[in-house]
Amino acid sequence: MAHPLVRTASEEYERVHPPVLLVFHQVGERSAKSQMARVADLTRYHWQGRWHPEGDYHSYDRSIPTVATTLDLLREHGPAGPVFWRFGRDHREPLLDAIGNPRRDAYIARRRKAAREEQRRRAEREAAAREARRPVCADCGQKFTDDRCKAVDSRDWSLPRESHPRLCEDCQSRAVAAEQQAEADERARQDQEEERQRQEAEAARKAGGWLSRFRA
Repeated sequence: MAHPLVRTASEEYERVHPPVLLVFHQVGERSAKSQMARVADLTRYHWQGRWHPEGDYHSYDRSIPTVATTLDLLREHGPAGPVFWRFGRDHREPLLDAIGNPRRDAYIARRRKAAREEQRRRAEREAAAREARRPVCADCGQKFTDDRCKAVDSRDWSLPRESHPRLCEDCQSRAVAAEQQAEADERARQDQEEERQRQEAEAARKAGGWLSRFRA
């Protein structure tokens, strides 16, 4: 099944020829109205549209929009009035409406709106799914920020690895500081132990010297 936007784009495209405008005038016994009907019937193959029941409009792909009027109607209402009859329709319209396809335009507008709404709903569903998968800090329980998610999920092996990928940035900073403090305390303890051992060794050496003199 094609994506809604793809279907909409294909439906919007029509290969329509430039419109033809015919102006009739009463000549002899034939009325202008009967002449228009006769010409419309003879040229039906060229202007007839194809009905789209889903959209309630006619498609005029590859057709020639044909519009007719009479001199009497033009004199009475002027060229901007509803004096033009589009072959295949049952009423007169202003020229732009007659050569256009307002029902099709309304259908396409509805399809575009529906496609935009579907895109919005899809984006909301995807955002909700991403939010549901968002990691939480193993320490404080806060959800990771977008930047934190990118940092702990980096695929670039040239970048340094995160030391605490299950912690948020703040908890990682505190954990790193605590580890550094623990390492400093351990180094201080080791230095103190080495100093104690040195002092004991020095005291033992001095005690051994006094004892050897006493024996002598």
